[in-house]
Amino acid sequence: MGSHTSRAYEQELRGLKARLLAMGGRCESLIQMASRALEQLDTELAHRVEDSDRKLNSEEMAIDQMTVSILALRQPVGRDLRFLVTALKVVTDLERIGDEAVNMAERTVELATQAPLTHLQPQILKMADASARMVRTALDSFVEEDEAMAREVLQADDTVDAMYGALLRAAVAFMRENPDRIEDGMRVASCAKYLERIADHATNIAEMVVFMVSGDDVRHLVSRSEGDDPA
Repeated sequence: MGSHTSRAYEQELRGLKARLLAMGGRCESLIQMASRALEQLDTELAHRVEDSDRKLNSEEMAIDQMTVSILALRQPVGRDLRFLVTALKVVTDLERIGDEAVNMAERTVELATQAPLTHLQPQILKMADASARMVRTALDSFVEEDEAMAREVLQADDTVDAMYGALLRAAVAFMRENPDRIEDGMRVASCAKYLERIADHATNIAEMVVFMVSGDDVRHLVSRSEGDDPA
């Protein structure tokens, strides 16, 4: 590969990394917006989350096209090939993170017609912050190809799972004490589940980074709570 071609190729890879980081930043912003909307029962902000997710979907398609183009035209091998294949998977997880933020926003619009659940909303905000940090760290580990950072995300997932369990139990207790607000309690439980899934998507990215960097396949070795709601 000539030096001119090589420089162009490196620029393409840097451009892809930059777009992935930007998409990850938008995902993190969506999580924060959705959690703030829920905390304040702000329906206008909740609708902004829905609008922003449409842009995220367009970004996913653009990054997919960009990655496939590099694969087809440059025919990379070795570490670059692993990076590009991983990028195709990462962008899918990022898009799904945006979808979960939209789900939270939709529940917020429903909750906004009722009295605030003031003792549950701070717990959701804390869980949202933890999930957003996992997303940010997972993306940084991918772009920097940092296995140690990726493994930090795997460990952080246990903390978010514990928050999910505590919040779910609090929602169940609320429903027992307020049988006339069962639907609201279920909405809060749903929001907790959406955040738990966001953490799982961040964990997916981190697992792929570990494999990309070291070849160590840690998928399915990390404990997940999905489908196994704590009582």
